[in-house]
Amino acid sequence: MKIAPLSGFPEWLPDGRIVEQQILDTLRDTFELHGFSGIETRAVEPLDQLLRKGETSKEVYLLNRLQGGDAQEAELGLHFDLTVPLARYVLENAGKLDFPFKRYQIQKVWRGERPQDGRFREFAQADVDVVGADTLAFHHEIELPLVMVDALSKLPIPRVVVRASNRKVAQGFYEAIGIDDVVETLRIVDKLDKVGPQVVTQMLGESVGANAQQARLALALADIRGSDAGVADQVAALGHTSALLEEGLQELVQLIEGANELLPGSVVADLKIARGLDYYTGSVFESTMIGHEDLGSVCSGGRYDSLVSDGKKTYPGVGLSIGVSRIISRVIGRGLVVPSRKVPTCVLIAVNDESERRHAELTAVALRKRGISADVSPNSAKFGKQIKFADKRGIPFVWFLTDEGEQIKDIRSGEQIAADPATWEPPAADLRPGLRGA
Repeated sequence: MKIAPLSGFPEWLPDGRIVEQQILDTLRDTFELHGFSGIETRAVEPLDQLLRKGETSKEVYLLNRLQGGDAQEAELGLHFDLTVPLARYVLENAGKLDFPFKRYQIQKVWRGERPQDGRFREFAQADVDVVGADTLAFHHEIELPLVMVDALSKLPIPRVVVRASNRKVAQGFYEAIGIDDVVETLRIVDKLDKVGPQVVTQMLGESVGANAQQARLALALADIRGSDAGVADQVAALGHTSALLEEGLQELVQLIEGANELLPGSVVADLKIARGLDYYTGSVFESTMIGHEDLGSVCSGGRYDSLVSDGKKTYPGVGLSIGVSRIISRVIGRGLVVPSRKVPTCVLIAVNDESERRHAELTAVALRKRGISADVSPNSAKFGKQIKFADKRGIPFVWFLTDEGEQIKDIRSGEQIAADPATWEPPAADLRPGLRGA
């Protein structure tokens, strides 16, 4: 039977899965170092909740039973991000949570878009959010990008640049130059990197009625970037202002200078960033890997003030999301990161002949009890073939029962020494597979 691959649903080979797991473990450990608690939410949400975020109706996978089921089941969809599930989770559990609530979440999501390089229909995301009750201090907008910088800097990937803007800057500026449909303008400008300034100018004219001068100013704003208070001077030089614009600039400068004081070079201002989703209300972030900008943003997010509300109480938040599968697909596909071995196994227990298999299995049991990954050779072929079996998988050590007793061989160096399964320890670097740049 010939099996055709299903586009948009990535499956990694075992060595690729090792890369993925180590990246996920690093992210999880870093998030917890910063005081974030892990949660996991259900895979489905009511369709009306999933569609709250705007232009997503074409991306939702509906969940329907082939036979039977009630009307409510027919209105369920697989979540396409982890922010909507978080909003629902906070509302359901608000009485049991401590605010500000700091959570991280690493799960699969599903999105019905056209698969292409770095874009999938099923993929893993890693989110961190801080959610407050009624209020949320601005300093969390500085905290979140620094968490992500810390996490991403620990991964064996090209350096990631975190770029920041503020929705108040863009909204206040557009209003100051006379553009009425701010939300649509933000969505159009958000496409600048994909379609270029000429197309954006045309779209602004057709969709929001912007004249040539307004379009020119919108593009001039998007062209501003920097790493200090000079960003505000560049905006002022455009000759338009408003109270909302000034508030946004103050926050942006505070963010950039605060983040770079704590971690120099961590965040740069880039006013091209708009983030098309209309629930963002303050700082917004996007991040790209240096040398791989064609992949698009690998980490994005921002401040939202009214996404989570029960009508009486509002839970403002700020969060960022890492496109884990997007990163992994690039580093695996380009060979940028490889594991030190294809399997978790640290030691292969050789078998002289089948009569000694039980002894080999007991040796493996003793090693495993001490946290050392061990496997027993599947056959009793000549030692040379068993060593080749280990070498093909990258297993660094082979354990032998010889006439002189138990011995272990480092097949990389050829060194062979006497060993006791109750006391032998591998070097710390060999205990588990590591990752290295190719």
